[in-house]
Amino acid sequence: MKKIAYALILGALSLPAFATPATAGSAIASACMSSARGAAAPSLCSCIQNVADSVLSPAEQVLGAQIFLEPHKSQEIRASANRANAAHAAFWEKWRVFGASAAKHCQ
Repeated sequence: MKKIAYALILGALSLPAFATPATAGSAIASACMSSARGAAAPSLCSCIQNVADSVLSPAEQVLGAQIFLEPHKSQEIRASANRANAAHAAFWEKWRVFGASAAKHCQ
């Protein structure tokens, strides 16, 4: 089941999610529900959103939604985090914690 949660998280990176600050609290769940697996498992998407709410700020969820829209952006953020961009380094660490936590708690 952990593999499914990880697959949903990673798969969501390539799915469209239109998030604004007003919808940041549901950005992750919306992307999850857009996937075939997520649509079949709304409780899993809800769990993943709950983890996002506990780990990521609304602004970080919006940045995460941008990754969903443009998967290459994750590599840009990761690369800039490695070049001493403090904001991206902090986000990237929290994004990794989010992914690991969702995989652990959302089975």
